[in-house]
Amino acid sequence: MKYCRFLYGGQVQYGAVESRGSEMQIVGLMDAPEEDLRFRIERGSATPVSSSFEPIPLSEADLLPPVTPSKIVCVGRNYREHARELGNEIPTEPLLFFKPPSSLLPPGGAVVLPAVSERVDFEGELALVIGRRTRNLRTDDDWRSVVRGFTLANDISARDLQKKDGQWTRAKGFDTFCPIGPIVSGELDPDAGVTIETRVNGELRQQASTRDLIFPIPVLLRYISAAFTLEPGDVVLTGTPSGVGALKPGDRVEVSVAELGVLQNTVKSEIA
Repeated sequence: MKYCRFLYGGQVQYGAVESRGSEMQIVGLMDAPEEDLRFRIERGSATPVSSSFEPIPLSEADLLPPVTPSKIVCVGRNYREHARELGNEIPTEPLLFFKPPSSLLPPGGAVVLPAVSERVDFEGELALVIGRRTRNLRTDDDWRSVVRGFTLANDISARDLQKKDGQWTRAKGFDTFCPIGPIVSGELDPDAGVTIETRVNGELRQQASTRDLIFPIPVLLRYISAAFTLEPGDVVLTGTPSGVGALKPGDRVEVSVAELGVLQNTVKSEIA
């Protein structure tokens, strides 16, 4: 299953996505996931697939963030080389922090560099979308049964504020600091090794495989769900590889995984 969330006919819709030839296309409308309460309240019932819907290239759609999470859980320093490049020790257990849902940014949206920060970094990541309510996932549980799918994210970080504050809420939580999308797909096998790449203005800056994660996905889900309940639609950012760097106005950032397409965003300065 692959799906996206987009504006169509002046309304928010969910679309089934298929790969056709060399491009992804939205091939039909579909019902919203259970967590999108606003969609369900406004519509009042399920949205059937439209027989008259004409396929739309994903690249031409007015895309929205494909998720409406109650929380965004992030994992810091989950690639050894990234921890080293920032002068940090390799963690002995997952390092967790939150980004607020208000930080979500759709594909094609502009990351806004806040005036109070002198350095804002990109951090391309693979993200999980939770599919069912989960608490205390056990070692013998199938972790895939609680994951609806995967998407791309960019953990934008005000690096100077992160160091100054001593905790990461402000540095990671500005509006526009969580670009995400373009699709959610259940057709991915991180255990086999999924390569994630980040490019800035066309230049490859990050490249790594999920096989390089210090704490693999099942370990993360058990650790996180032992602390708090994961709800359907919640998002887990699994960590960024080495190669992070500063952004400037006018930059174009692209995070990509072959099976998930490209999450592309531009960068602009805050207007005082």
